[in-house]
Amino acid sequence: MVSLLVKEKMYINEVVLGTGFGVIIGPYMANVFDPRSWGSEENRITLEVMRVVLATGLFAVGVELPCAYMKDHAKSLLVMVVPTMAFGWLIVSSKSVLHFLFPQLDQVSALCIAACLTPTDPAVNLLLKHVPVDIRRIISAESAANDGLAYPFLALALYLTVETSTRVAIGKWFLVGWLYQVILGTILGAILGLLFSKLMKLSHHKGFIDRESYIAQYLALSIFTIGLASTLGTDDLLAAFAAGSAISWDGHFNVQTADDSFSSVIDYVLNCGCFIYIGAWLPFDSYNSSELGLTPWRLVVLMIAILVLRRIPPLLLLYRFIPEIASWKEALVLLGILMGVSAVFVSALALTRLPVPATPPENQAQLLAATIQPIVSFIVLGSIIVHGLSIPFFSLGRGVHSRTLSLSLTWTRTRGSGPLPDWVYYVRRSEGNGGPPVAPDTAVDIERGIDNNDKTEESDGSDSVPDQTDSRRRLTIVTRCSSGSGFGFGDNPSGHTEVAVGMRMPDGDELDDKSPVQTKQVRFPSPQ
Repeated sequence: MVSLLVKEKMYINEVVLGTGFGVIIGPYMANVFDPRSWGSEENRITLEVMRVVLATGLFAVGVELPCAYMKDHAKSLLVMVVPTMAFGWLIVSSKSVLHFLFPQLDQVSALCIAACLTPTDPAVNLLLKHVPVDIRRIISAESAANDGLAYPFLALALYLTVETSTRVAIGKWFLVGWLYQVILGTILGAILGLLFSKLMKLSHHKGFIDRESYIAQYLALSIFTIGLASTLGTDDLLAAFAAGSAISWDGHFNVQTADDSFSSVIDYVLNCGCFIYIGAWLPFDSYNSSELGLTPWRLVVLMIAILVLRRIPPLLLLYRFIPEIASWKEALVLLGILMGVSAVFVSALALTRLPVPATPPENQAQLLAATIQPIVSFIVLGSIIVHGLSIPFFSLGRGVHSRTLSLSLTWTRTRGSGPLPDWVYYVRRSEGNGGPPVAPDTAVDIERGIDNNDKTEESDGSDSVPDQTDSRRRLTIVTRCSSGSGFGFGDNPSGHTEVAVGMRMPDGDELDDKSPVQTKQVRFPSPQ
């Protein structure tokens, strides 16, 4: 009920709000919701909750990327994902960071904990709403890829922990961790995505499927993919991302689900619910445990070291090889991406492969099982606080001199009846800008920039028939004004409000002065 006030005025996003609400209703305050009271099943429930939320988000990321995006940007993703993850994994687990702060953990245990902190979250999109579209897409693709690729880093540490022979551990890591789980999981997801894409196109051509059923596939196909991949024992997160990318490879699925907010609403609800769960799940009493060697100051120092060292050095060295990043200033956007759901998921997955710890732990494996979630959860909490509150911190004292109002909607005006969109009533009136009114039976589709005659009004006043292949492309209405000046639109003598509408293409680029289609004058009857 106050979400707009909190987000637009206080600059606090859903991640912080959800986590804070979870802490309030959790066992350390209101004690209304306590996941850790569920006993031995708590970790399994936590694992599956995180799995469903991650898989749904990764599937949505794959679907919403442009056609064949993974093929066109494979080089950039390879540079961003593999060296960055490997560097962060090794530097965090080194003797100068994690092993230095917690000397009771050996090097292999430090590698296992560091593996939980290598992936980033698909929920990062909630924090990057104002980032340029090219950078936002590459960040989303990277977060989706490294969520699935975190497993090989964890698998190597776990095999070295539970296996008595290093040679056997390396062999299992390569055969099971890479070939079976990662490679097979990716292929399985891609095959499922392509198969369902062909089936849905066939059903659509024969008239067997409606638009609502297309939209429901966001949730149904993601859950089906992770269910099948988990049953086969492959990497279900990579399978979900591969399925989402494959199903929208030719753009047909995107066209059928365009202009619908269902996937965004589902992703929003799942992420908010998941961070409420994480807030109630946080083990605050374990952050100060002498028998485990955990103290608050050590955890704070570890969090600062991870935020500084995990991504900054490799990305500042490698951003020149990433075409989507034009300068080191744009590279700064990628430096401290959120650690949240994916880190909790990987730590819960690690516990399923480790022995149940005694009190106090009797060996290194039990010590790792007792300390992995307290350390990972504290880093997750610190990451949420730092990245969630960075926007209001940098916004304090900043004067807003211009504002861009981006409206993405489909609204058709027919026969001069029906309610006007709310934003029209906020247009400031002035004299001038006369012009003929729109005929009462003329339909104007604001989003596509075309009328019911499939004509597009060009800047020189001539009419041309638009390319039919592009007639359904998503355009965004953009209006601009300086602060305090209001909107520079006015009424014409015919009693109609005239609005100058600029168009923005799906890739985020605005049409420049050389584009054949400049603006479309859309006139609405003035409200009485």
